[in-house]
Amino acid sequence: MHPQITSILLSEFHPTTGPMVKYQVPKEIISKAHFDVIHNYIIPKPEFQGRLITVNALGYKIVGCPVSIDDTKYQRNALMFNLCFVFDQNVDTSNHEPVVKKLALYLTQIELESGFLSKEKSQEQIPVFMEKVLHLLNKYGFCRIPVGESITVHLKVTVNIAEPPPVLDHDVPILIKDKGRPQQAWDLTTQQVLPYIDGFNPTCRIAVEADVEINLVKSCLQNLLYYNIIKIIPVFQYSNMYTVTSDIKKLFSDPHLQDQCMHFIAIKGHTLPLLRDILTLYTSMTHGVTVRDLCCRYNPHGLKIDEKKLIQFGVVKNLIRVLRKFPILVPTNAEPDPRLRSLYPMFDGLHCYDEICCKVGIGQTDLEERIENDPNVTVCVK
Repeated sequence: MHPQITSILLSEFHPTTGPMVKYQVPKEIISKAHFDVIHNYIIPKPEFQGRLITVNALGYKIVGCPVSIDDTKYQRNALMFNLCFVFDQNVDTSNHEPVVKKLALYLTQIELESGFLSKEKSQEQIPVFMEKVLHLLNKYGFCRIPVGESITVHLKVTVNIAEPPPVLDHDVPILIKDKGRPQQAWDLTTQQVLPYIDGFNPTCRIAVEADVEINLVKSCLQNLLYYNIIKIIPVFQYSNMYTVTSDIKKLFSDPHLQDQCMHFIAIKGHTLPLLRDILTLYTSMTHGVTVRDLCCRYNPHGLKIDEKKLIQFGVVKNLIRVLRKFPILVPTNAEPDPRLRSLYPMFDGLHCYDEICCKVGIGQTDLEERIENDPNVTVCVK
């Protein structure tokens, strides 16, 4: 959601009284007394004309692009004006700055063609135009407003989407929405990769199964992340431990989320599981309790619950999070396990079990057994 514009004001340099507020919508957001304090930055010296200027004062952030049109038909041989957007002082205005500059160019063009700003007969249209810009940009983020007979003002507030983090070999993608377009509309790499995105295959396995070079697979997955088609979740292991997040309370109170959960985690061909049983499984997840322990204690299949789907749903909806294990080398006088010696460089507390297993091609159970038998290695769970 883009920040809201508090007000739009049009100021100009009057030939006799100097800088003044010509129009403002809504009125009196910036009073005359306040404007007089900052007018040197709203109608500045010639060297600042045509440049974006942001004034942070009086509890507001005012963004404008002052313009001077030189022509002998104007008094003092120039028309100097500035149409400014006014925001709350704490708002990030970076997405609106190109709009302010573009609007200054539009007004310059309209003035040169029709005298929109300077002729008395057209000046009564200016507040109406400003009200439309304010309303449409705040409500929709864009506007299309005809001015005169030949010009239509097109403005759009762009929203910056953060670049997704790099996809790692051990990351597991899961589809969180429909692919959004027909299969044939995606590029060839994406078409090859999509069938293997099931919420269980890590990136390295998808590359092998799809017969696509792994860096191409990572680029493809990053593109799908950008468009919010997939989400990255941890590799499912029965030896994994999870803990609930503060969002677990949503499952108690949100009927729609409850219905989604019951349908997603139900074993196919069975009736829906009970919400009570789902909540019991989720709230039993804590440090020291593995998925295997939960299965032995509660028998999810007997409760008509697919434990793998239970974990998937919980992670995607942020109801639970995985507790990752990070091996750390703490040298002692004991003899190291020769099978682990080559892995010691990765035992720095920055590489989790999933990443190490994926890089060296061993199972997590095998890695855990080796680490347990090596007194030089301790494990941090977080």
